[in-house]
Order: sequence, then C-alpha cells, then structure tokens
Amino acid sequence: MKIIERLEIIRDLKLNVDFKEIHPNRMKQLSRLGSRYEPHSFRRFRDDKRYALLVAFLYELAQRLTDFAVEIHDKQINILLSKGRRQQEEIHKQNAKLLNEKIIHYVDIGTALIKSRNEGLNPFDTIETVMSWNKVIESVEDAKKLTRPQNYDYLDLLYSKYHHLRKYTPALVKHLKFSSTNSSMNSTIKALSIIHAANEEGKKKIPDDAPLDFIPKRWEKYIHDKDGSINRNYYEMAVYTELKNRIRSGDIAVEGSRNYRNFDEYLLPVNEWKAEVGKLAVNACYDDYLQERIRSLNDRLQWLSENIDQLDSIDLSDGKIHVERLHNETPEEAEQLSERLYGLLPHVKLTDLLLEVSGWTGFDKHFIHASTGGIVQNKEKPIVMAALMAMGTNIGLSKMADSTPGISYHQMANVVQWRMYDDAMKRAQACLVNYQHRQSLPARWGDGTTSSSDGMRIQVGVSSLEAERNPHYGLNKGTTIYRFVSDQFSTFYTKVINTNARDAVHVIDGLLYHETELCIDEHFTDTSGYTDQVFALSHLLGFRFAPRIRDIADAKLYVISKTTDYEGVANILQGKINTNIIRDNYDDVLRLACSIREGRVPGSLMMSKLGSYARQNSLATALREMGRIEKTIFILDYISDETLRRRIQRGLNKGEAMNAMAKSIFFGKRGEFMEREMQDQLQRASALNILINAICVWNTVYLQKAIDYLKETEKDFDENLLKHISPLGWEHINFLGEYSFDIKNIPKHNEFRPLNVKQIP
Repeated sequence: MKIIERLEIIRDLKLNVDFKEIHPNRMKQLSRLGSRYEPHSFRRFRDDKRYALLVAFLYELAQRLTDFAVEIHDKQINILLSKGRRQQEEIHKQNAKLLNEKIIHYVDIGTALIKSRNEGLNPFDTIETVMSWNKVIESVEDAKKLTRPQNYDYLDLLYSKYHHLRKYTPALVKHLKFSSTNSSMNSTIKALSIIHAANEEGKKKIPDDAPLDFIPKRWEKYIHDKDGSINRNYYEMAVYTELKNRIRSGDIAVEGSRNYRNFDEYLLPVNEWKAEVGKLAVNACYDDYLQERIRSLNDRLQWLSENIDQLDSIDLSDGKIHVERLHNETPEEAEQLSERLYGLLPHVKLTDLLLEVSGWTGFDKHFIHASTGGIVQNKEKPIVMAALMAMGTNIGLSKMADSTPGISYHQMANVVQWRMYDDAMKRAQACLVNYQHRQSLPARWGDGTTSSSDGMRIQVGVSSLEAERNPHYGLNKGTTIYRFVSDQFSTFYTKVINTNARDAVHVIDGLLYHETELCIDEHFTDTSGYTDQVFALSHLLGFRFAPRIRDIADAKLYVISKTTDYEGVANILQGKINTNIIRDNYDDVLRLACSIREGRVPGSLMMSKLGSYARQNSLATALREMGRIEKTIFILDYISDETLRRRIQRGLNKGEAMNAMAKSIFFGKRGEFMEREMQDQLQRASALNILINAICVWNTVYLQKAIDYLKETEKDFDENLLKHISPLGWEHINFLGEYSFDIKNIPKHNEFRPLNVKQIP
C-alpha cells in the first residue's frame, strides 16, 4: 500500500514526457545521478538541469515501484499457496494415527468380505466377527471427517485466508493497469475489471456472467456455491493466482513497468535491428544458418561414430554417456614452488597494498565525482581507500571511522554517495583487470579469452524484498554474488542476484557488459549456469559456451538428420530438432539477439522472461531448439576432447578459489549483507571485487619479482610449473589492521573515562 501511495504521488505530477528517443542506459545514469542529490542541491541548478534530473529520477522510480508492487503480489500469492500446502501437511500429521486406524479397519472388513465370498458365508455375520456393526458405522463416520479432496488438493483450506489478499488487492486492480499481449488472456483482463467494479460499487457478489474460461481446472469445483452462484472468495483467489502466472509468462503486461512490459517494447524497432544483424555470429539467412549447423553437427557425429572405440575414458554402451573423472594434473613440485614463492613475498597490510596498487594503476582516478566531475585528489585518496575497505570487508563506515584516526564517517559517506556509483566501480574494476592483463606472468595462466562464472551466497540479516530462502543453504534468507573470473585470475564482472534464480539467466550480461580489454571467446559454468536458450544466445553472440553438466549421463542429444547414419553413437541420439519452428521465428530470434547485444535490454531480463514463458511461446521454443543444436555439438566435443574437459575444470576451479578468497575478505558483520536494497548490496559486492583484483595485481607483480629472484639463484628453475601458480594467496596480507596497546592512555587506578554526554539544548 505504501508503494501504491508513492506511485500515485508521481502520477499526479502528470509529467507526460516521451523518453522513446533516449537510450534506456542513459536514463538509468541520469536517474542514479538525480537520486544522490539532497533537495537543497537542486535549487542551485539551472532549470533545464534541475528538471531533467528530477524527471529522469521520477520516471525510473515509477517503474521500480510498479515492479515492486507486482513482485509483492507474486510473493503474496506464493505465500497463500504455501500456507495451504503446510496446513494440509499439518492435518496429515495430526491425523496420521487415526488414518492408520481406519486403514486397519478397512483391511479387517475387506478380509472378512473376501472370506465370506470364498466360503459362501453371510457377509454381515462375517464382518461382525471382527468388528461390531456399531463400530463399523462409527468408523465410517470418522473416516468421512478425515477425508481430503480426491485429488488431494489444498484449495479448500484457502477460504479463510482470503481476507489477507483483500488487504491490498483492491488497490492492486485500481492503480495498476494490465493489458493482454495474447488474445486468449482477454478473459482475465475482463475478470479483473469486474472485480474492480465490484470493489468500487461495494457489491458483495460477482455477476453470474463473469468469465470463467481462463480458470484452471483445479479451481473449477470451488468457484460455484451450491445454489450455482459464483463464490467471490474463490473467484478472486483464482483470478489473482492466474494474474500472477500470466504476468510471469508474458501473456499480461503491466503499464509503466520495466520488467513486465509487452515483450515487443524491449526490442529494437524492426527498421533498426536489420542494420545490426551483421554484428551477430550467424548468417542472417535462415537456410545458410541451418546448412552450416547441419554440417557442424554431422561432422562431429561422423567423427565420433568412427573413433568411439579409441576413447578410453568414454563409455556409451548402455545408451548413456559415461565420462571418467579427470585426475589431478597439478604436480607436487608446483605446490612446493608456490610455497617458496609466497614465502618470498613481503608481509603487507591491506591499506598499504591498496595505496601501492593505486600508485601503479591509478584505479582510484576512476572514482569521478558524480556531480562536479572532479577526480580524486591526493589528500582524498586515504578517504577513498578507507571507504572502499569499509564496504569490501563489510565492517561498515562507522567501524572503519573508529579504526582510522583522522578519517570521519561523514567523509567516507560522502565518498560512497558521490564517487562509488555503478559506473565508477565498473571503471575502477576494469582498470585493475586491464593492468593485470598487460603483465607478463598472467599469460602463463591464460590469454584472457576464457572465463568462468559462479555464485557465492551471502546471508541477508535484514528484511529485504530481494532476499529469499533456499533449502540448499539453510533456513536463513540470502542473496547471491554472481562473479565472472577470467583465466588470468581477474574478476571482471559481478552482479547481485536472487538466490533462487538460475545462474544461467545472468551469463550473457557478464560476457557483454564487462567493459574491460579482455576478449572472452569461451565461457565455463557449472550445471546451474546453463539452459538450452543460453547455448543458443551464446552462439548467436559469438561466444563458445562450455558448461560442466553434472548429470551428463541423462543429457538428451538431438539430431537434424536420420540417426541411422551414425551407427556407433545412434543409441545416445534421442531427439529430433524442430527446424520448422526455427525457420518461422528466425528473424525474431535475430532481433532479440541484436537488442541484447546493443544494450537495448539486459540479457538477464530477456532470459528470465523467456524462461518463464509458456511452452507454446514460439520465440522461446525456437530459441530452445537452436540451443539444443548447440548443446548437442558441445557435448559431442566434450566427450571427444579431453583437453576441453580439462580446460573447463581449470576454469571452474579458478572461480571456486576466488570465492574462497572473497569469503576471507568479506568478514565483517559475520559475512552478511545488512542492506535492504539490491543496489546497495551490489555496491558492497563491487567494492569486494575491487579489493580482490587489487590483491591479485599486487600478488602478480611481487610473484614476478620472486620468480626473477629464483631464476637468478637457481639453475634448475622449471618455468613450466608457473602455469600452476595462482595470485590468490593471502596469508601474507593483514586484513584486520593493527591494535595498539599503549599503557599511557589507560586511566589510572580509581579514574574513569568521561561519559559521552551530549547536551540537549
């Protein structure tokens, strides 16, 4: 209700500004800038600047509020259904003993009836030998009370919970405008209008001619009362549940929303995307595209069919893919060399490390003041580093101010507000990544063309709309830092995502929007990082997608031509690609890829929408079919090439090692986020990654010094071992600062420190 109230205040301003000609990312920049100013700051601006910033901020705010309202409704419906399930489970637990007793009665009666039939006895007399007739009647009456619906649904238990929805649903249908993107959804929109009219007119009943064709079957038997009239409680619950599902599936759009608009509004106009299609990695002609993919798939199938007997670590005999686990290829000598190299590194405080890396790279110069455009001056550098450490270690600005004499909380807060915004953090991070990339030692670890991504879950210690529970991580709510790591051990992109969201949704964002000099060609993820649609979009955008699939034995492979052409591997080819759906939607798929590539819409938003769309959605289905081609090609390469498997394993191991370092650095507040907004959580995560990259840069430089020293002093130094060394050691770095034990500052016996009394005027 508070969100609706704020939204109506913005609407009452009647801004009526057309933003179609302004790029969405530019609008976000202006909005973020406007959000940082206090009201008094706007008074000193010229009218054009003042109103431009205010309008951009309010426009973005209205979209966020609309999305929040929809997401809260989504959560409330999920909570409603969850309560019904839990109540049914509780009933089952409470009645377990009685249910078991009735089953025993049923077995006894059934046994007696069978005996009477087999032996020609009177059934009633036989039953009374095991149970008196009064006991039978009593047992049947008790059983009636214990029965649940035949389909064991829990919807009948939701009736009493209707009043919870009524606390906000009248405002939902009154202040949010819904429209159908699918003609079959018109009935749902009409039902919402009928409910709104009943609310406004104070009517208690729903008209008998209200639409019912969109109501799912599980709700149908609850919709009508015994007299045939529509039960308002169940009707509204069914409508609001279906509204939630249809918004998620894209069949219903929400006016003024960013995340729930009509799908076509996210894409480049038809007259623009065709000019950009040449930048994609596939041919714009469908026939040429299909022929090229058929050749690629058939060549691999033919090779594998002819060489399967020569692959010792692969077994396809039972119609499933079995791949032997890779053994560790890191020699013991490499581990010994790593210990010797890190033993040569000087011990350093994190504060000194940051200042030293700043001197080499100038990464702090990218924290440009959002309002004045001024760069960080030398006298401000300690304040910037203190603020960066406060957020990156998660100890907070207050504790950092207590630990750094001469630097106040307000100084750091000012830096955080005006210098450490999204774009500045990305530029500083890119500066460190680029510096690392230009060093000679990282070339031993990789050429900067491959990367991996993995999530690190962080518990959230405050109430937050974005925080969710995940049974895999325990009962506490949390969120996930999704981090992209290059083969040179640099963290080049990070996001904070919903902990229950599939990682795959966000893969494309990191590959496209990292703003570093790295040219990523190949990307690795674990099982949660892939879907068929990610395979397709990665291929369209020119990336080789290579996930480590946990249950590869159950993976389904697809062909375009006949499976009988490949006798050696025909038993693992279980599906056929639907080329017709690809042909019919090929232009739409290319338009989608162009829109994402040009930054018109984030890849994560489109992937999440396509992932929640109904199976019959043609665009989502076409993208899935294209992805199945790419997944099949990848799996064929995976089982044919041990080098590829090792490359994937090494890439993912680097990401896991990076997470271990991140957890050691992010030690403040028990490693929990204490910020409610995802934007503030992202700021903390970005600061953490800047610290990680600074440490990697420092380690890389000093490891090179240590390597040069060993080369001079040892004749048998083996440079081939350097590819197994990493810059992720931190034992020599002091994260915690120093503690001073000065007896002179301690009060004498019977003396005490003065209380911190503030005089009240």
